[in-house]
Amino acid sequence: MAVTVETLDKLERRITLTLSAVELQTEVENRLKRMARTVKIDGFRPGKVPMSVVAQRYGYSVQYEVMNDKVGQAFQDAVTEAQVRVAGTPRITEKEEAPEGQVAFDATFEVYPDVVVGDLTAVEIERVSSEVTDAAIDRTIDILRKQRRTFTERAADDVAADGDRVTIDFDGKIDGDSFQGGQAEGFQFLMGEGRMLEAFETAVRGMKAGESKTFPLKFPDDYHGEDVAGKEADFLVTLKKVEQQNLPDVDTAFAESLGIADATVEGLRADIKKNLEREVKFRVAARNKQAVMAALESATSFDLPKALVDNELGRLVENARADLKQRGVKDADKAPIPNEVFQPQAERRVRLGLTVAEVVRTHSLSATPDQIRAHIEEMAQSYERPADVMAWYLGDQQRLAEVEAVVIEANVSDFVLGQAKVTDKALAFDELMGA
Repeated sequence: MAVTVETLDKLERRITLTLSAVELQTEVENRLKRMARTVKIDGFRPGKVPMSVVAQRYGYSVQYEVMNDKVGQAFQDAVTEAQVRVAGTPRITEKEEAPEGQVAFDATFEVYPDVVVGDLTAVEIERVSSEVTDAAIDRTIDILRKQRRTFTERAADDVAADGDRVTIDFDGKIDGDSFQGGQAEGFQFLMGEGRMLEAFETAVRGMKAGESKTFPLKFPDDYHGEDVAGKEADFLVTLKKVEQQNLPDVDTAFAESLGIADATVEGLRADIKKNLEREVKFRVAARNKQAVMAALESATSFDLPKALVDNELGRLVENARADLKQRGVKDADKAPIPNEVFQPQAERRVRLGLTVAEVVRTHSLSATPDQIRAHIEEMAQSYERPADVMAWYLGDQQRLAEVEAVVIEANVSDFVLGQAKVTDKALAFDELMGA
């Protein structure tokens, strides 16, 4: 086999493959002979089917199979000899002209670019940090108390106030006509929690059970219900029941109800702090990783293989269709999603993937088994049964590969932060958690 490599474009290459026509035909005949020993054709006993009949029935498919196998192997041998790294799948086309006794093909493909990472010591990165404060622990306890609150009906003369649960009937009309979603009976909501429009809560606030009231309400221009957005409605509301909320005390019984091992108030706060610190650690790492990846992207420039970008585009489009299907969209698998929507994202993913791979290769930043296990152990601690979570990850190669990728990115982040010009910034807990 003679190998010829041509450069067609920045990353596009072409290799000409030549195969012996005699060898191809010999392989076709050998496969047909082996097939004739076991093939079943009506009118013939097994193993007694004439070769002419076997060739007539299966010749074309066997020839196609042989051609694919031989050309594929020839291509692999050629790129190995030429020492080129193929990106994507080659396009194989048969040449019209070939030397006598030979069959020739052109294999057109892309190669991986030479990734040269710039001077990381000149890169500027803002590294964030954050701490779990007593106020953050207090807010978490308040959330846990609200999740376990109970309600008791207020006295007949009590008025509805923030924190109360109210049960109402309402009937809304626009220009005298009812509209979808404008009527309900026995509807409950908690006052002051922002579930209802402010004008609606304002109207109910101060009412007593049994009272009715009519009031105007203008829907915001950006209201999620497009049919009523920006319009003014008249509502008739009747307050059926007012209930006050009862929050559990923060005591030993409350800690026990949460399954805290050290069922004391101090043990509860310590457990919450540990969980919040774990969440803070992951969020800080994610923020800093984003900063590192942006820095790597700005420090590296190279051409992208179109085949890799197209593959990533395909994955992003399929993920989008799967998300639409999960949301209940009809015929989501046929939804027209232009590639242009995901083109920048696909290009960035490919660029970062190649850049990270080069940094890992150059600086030996692959994940070690101990790092992978330690990461899984840390994640498992946030679950009720850590041992089961550990087994779930360790028992599946795909899940282990996902964890390995996360650990590798963490290694890259640590390495780059150790090289770059870093400015440290402390984030308030709320700012970090709201990001």
